[in-house]
Amino acid sequence: MHPENAYLDMCRHVLENGFKKEDRTGTGTLSVFGYQMRFDLSKGFPLLTTKRVPFRLVASELLWFIKGDTNIRYLLQHNNNIWNEWAFKNWVESSEYSGPDMNDFGLRSQQDEEFNQQYQREMKHFKERVLNDGEFASKYGELGPVYGKQWRAWETTRGGTIDQLKELIEEIKVNPDSRRLILSSWSPEFVPLMGLPPCHTLFQFYVADGKLSCQLYQRSGDIFLGIPFNIASYALLTHLIAHECGLEAGDFIHTIGDAHIYTNHIEQINTQLDREPRTFPQLKLNSAVKSVFDFEMKDIGLEGYDPHSSIKAPVAV
Repeated sequence: MHPENAYLDMCRHVLENGFKKEDRTGTGTLSVFGYQMRFDLSKGFPLLTTKRVPFRLVASELLWFIKGDTNIRYLLQHNNNIWNEWAFKNWVESSEYSGPDMNDFGLRSQQDEEFNQQYQREMKHFKERVLNDGEFASKYGELGPVYGKQWRAWETTRGGTIDQLKELIEEIKVNPDSRRLILSSWSPEFVPLMGLPPCHTLFQFYVADGKLSCQLYQRSGDIFLGIPFNIASYALLTHLIAHECGLEAGDFIHTIGDAHIYTNHIEQINTQLDREPRTFPQLKLNSAVKSVFDFEMKDIGLEGYDPHSSIKAPVAV
């Protein structure tokens, strides 16, 4: 069985068994609660082949998390636009914004061509200001205490911070049999301050037979757009940490709470399900880089990625 079937079987399961549910975006979903997939990372890097998934965006977002960054400026510098909408929303809803009304911009830009053109102009202007105006970027490019902050500088009740990721890696090295190899992104005190509360909330590592495995708990998963990124991102994180710790990459286990397909993604999912999976690519890391924290985009690559074409779909914001 092709390893990509773990994902495709989930798509079929939710289409056939999902409950119709409303959501905060107003789009509507088909949803199931509690679903798990497993990927053996020795069988290739799990970047979906039934549609093209932009690995460059996956890698640059993960490096952004690892750096502890929470501002979209780094992402824009790497031509990564996947977090723009949440920062843009804060800007257009602020008292300093004086442009055209962008209320309900996420849905309206999909349905109204004139509005979409207006939205694209405003977004382009916003991105240029984030890239070129440091003061503006620090205020409106900031997403609040999202993943990078929680991974690298979790705030304590004593006024200090915990570098969860660094401590986790050190613990894998000195105590690989520990059952406490856990990192949490869900900090209840700071959730209201985040541009988007963490969807991938907690992950745990496990070492056995010289291999490092990772299990992710994701509270909410957009099956068509989000989950393919999450699979690749945590597979890459597992490889990077295994590389530093002198281990092989084992399994990636993906456990999802609310696994959902947005109603405006059903046609795209069906298109994807009609395609035959192809061979997974191989991940190539620069062996000269020893620490997770020293990797840059140039040190991470893929070989043999030959997917079907991209399938576009709107993002629910």
